[in-house]
Amino acid sequence: MSNPTVRNTLPGADDTLRAVLPNGITVLTRANHSSPSVVVHGYVDTGALRDPQDKLGLADFTASMLTRGTQTRTFHQIFDLLESSGASLGYSGNTHTTSFTGRSLIEDLPMLLALLRETSETPTFPAEYVEKMRAQLLTGLALRAQDTSDMASLTFDRLLYRDHPYGRPDDGYPETVARIFRDDLADYHAKHFGPRGMVLVIVGDVEPARAVDLVNAAFGSWQNPQQSAPVELPVFIPPTVETREHAPVEGMVQSDIVMGGSGPTRKSPDHLPISLGNNVLGQFGMYGRIGEVVRERSGLAYYAYTRLNSGVGPGTWEVSAGVNPANVEKTIALVKQEIARYLQKPVDAEELSDSQANYIGRLPLAMESNSGVASALLHLERYQLSLDYYREYAGLVRAVTSEMILEASRRYLDPRTLAIASAGPTG
Repeated sequence: MSNPTVRNTLPGADDTLRAVLPNGITVLTRANHSSPSVVVHGYVDTGALRDPQDKLGLADFTASMLTRGTQTRTFHQIFDLLESSGASLGYSGNTHTTSFTGRSLIEDLPMLLALLRETSETPTFPAEYVEKMRAQLLTGLALRAQDTSDMASLTFDRLLYRDHPYGRPDDGYPETVARIFRDDLADYHAKHFGPRGMVLVIVGDVEPARAVDLVNAAFGSWQNPQQSAPVELPVFIPPTVETREHAPVEGMVQSDIVMGGSGPTRKSPDHLPISLGNNVLGQFGMYGRIGEVVRERSGLAYYAYTRLNSGVGPGTWEVSAGVNPANVEKTIALVKQEIARYLQKPVDAEELSDSQANYIGRLPLAMESNSGVASALLHLERYQLSLDYYREYAGLVRAVTSEMILEASRRYLDPRTLAIASAGPTG
């Protein structure tokens, strides 16, 4: 028998409205009248995949500039409008998309949507703010070069994906960001920003039909005949041999390691079994088996855990560890041994049961806020999952068996073909 309290907590097809505007914008909305606020999450269908090789970081740079001035408002006017109403609006560049998040009181939702339309469609990229933003971005890249965790991750992506665009950093390199000028930002925006493929989610104190009407009023007339076609990902071929690289970061007292292989796409039937397996391997409790063996039992690492990253294209399944530089080789060897052991036989019943309970129990907690629900609905649309997916989730999780986990895991992890990246002092 279903639990009505849990069922009402999770969004479903009966209380979530999905509509597609004539210009291609998809709107998802769900009411929550327990607070007077509303959140807006979404994305425009363009990201770092479109960056020219010599100007990596262009999409990220463009996203950072969208609120710095439009054809009708200066940066200070935009800031004052948001601040005076207690609202917020921001953009961020990603690999496939440019995301936006906003929040306001319900009475200010028309203003927030109008400002979102304005900054998405008519940014002016004022020259003075371009140079200020470039300085900020370059400072961030300089800090990245001194962060052993960031450099290990950067190196891991390059090793695993080799000639695939996923191996490029979304925020670019200092030399590529230095080549980006105002005309590049304006040209990128003109070619790639538009309503087709845009997704907008509204959750809060507004009836769904009213929310769709407000979005249509703000965005319904937006057109961009120049908007580029969706990007086709090239075929990814996983490594067939072990690859390894060390990124020197001198003067550090810690080295960081990232090692692993490719993972499934989010829509793959392997995703949920591998996600539950990853929880056993390096997440649950004190970071699962990896944390127990590498950190607790052997004392080799300050931290050690696994992470599964799944998206539109091939993901990553990786182990991260922070260690004394003298323990890099020992840690790598021990992680390989633990991966090999994990792949030898199915996880035991207790491990699986604990992970399943963990997954089922934490889902309602992720939906406690408007922002959490909005993020969840955006996830459904991004990966073309059913509107009832979260209502069905507990059953999907319980249906995963230890044998399914082992079979799926063996398709992705192989201790003989890992990409192994480390960053820290040499010698």
